[in-house]
Amino acid sequence: MRALQYRTIGAAPEIVEIETPEPGPGEVRIRVTAAGACHSDSFIMGLNEEQYIYGLPLTLGHEGAGIVDKLGEGVTGVEVGEAVAVYGPQGCGRCVQCAQGKENYCERAAELGIRPPGLGAPGAMAEYLVVPDARFLLPLGDLDPVEHVALTDAGLTPYHAIKMSLPKLVPGTTAVVIGAGGLGHVAIQLLRALSPATVVALDVSQDKLRLATEVGAHHVFPSDAEAAERVKELTGGRGAAAVFDFVAIQPTIDAGHAMLAVEGDQVLVGVGAGAVPAGLLAAPYDSTVRAPYWGSRAELFEVFELARAGLVKIETERFSLDEAPEAYRRLHEGTLRGRAVVVP
Repeated sequence: MRALQYRTIGAAPEIVEIETPEPGPGEVRIRVTAAGACHSDSFIMGLNEEQYIYGLPLTLGHEGAGIVDKLGEGVTGVEVGEAVAVYGPQGCGRCVQCAQGKENYCERAAELGIRPPGLGAPGAMAEYLVVPDARFLLPLGDLDPVEHVALTDAGLTPYHAIKMSLPKLVPGTTAVVIGAGGLGHVAIQLLRALSPATVVALDVSQDKLRLATEVGAHHVFPSDAEAAERVKELTGGRGAAAVFDFVAIQPTIDAGHAMLAVEGDQVLVGVGAGAVPAGLLAAPYDSTVRAPYWGSRAELFEVFELARAGLVKIETERFSLDEAPEAYRRLHEGTLRGRAVVVP
């Protein structure tokens, strides 16, 4: 089969011909119908040799959807021909977190060497994908795989981040989304669907700010040195009840901290990192800083229901498997309007 693989540290991913995988006992093979490209992929391909821990060659793609093609011995719960989406943050299935469907927070995944598809295990940027357990396959039903595959990360990740802050997003409050790209434009829709808060979007790109307005942001501002002051002015000095940072580099972390309200949530969703001032005199009273990761299986069911209700839609650009390296080039350059979806 053909697949998109990251094969050499620092080089672009390549289309290669590899052996079609066969499902072992308990495993399920799907014929891939759609795979999403994500900034996480770009991030790991930007790591140097010392930092890179994901194995080579690596078939990319942690957002996947397909048709069940072949069942391994003993598999129940899915049928050949069923349209499914792949739940990415896979865990051991036996710890306390996994028992709650929170496999994104599996207590034993690192110890057991369990990696998500495309982030250590073979991913969905290929004609076929073997999934280790049927529980990682959620029925797509009538949802178009190309239009909705990115919900498995670009929908689930902001949904999980926002859901934990909903008690603070009461009428009269403001929520800020920093970075209105692949995940951020979905976060704006989720905030509009799930809360009465005023939604403000910040980005360095005018195209992304236009997209933010189209998907429901009440206000959009450039993400610059004046952004925090603009949010403070808009809120009468109170600040934002929640700031969802889909960039999470030091300048955006500093801006989010500066615009946070008393009891506000600063939620760092992006794959960047930085320092946040902490302590009674260094931050707004009773404010919190969180760094959530992906989301639970149950939450992915909920995201699919929001899509079926027409409350969330992902802006997508479609690429063939041959065009997948170009999709990643544009992702790295920041010229994609929403999410890139590869159709093998």
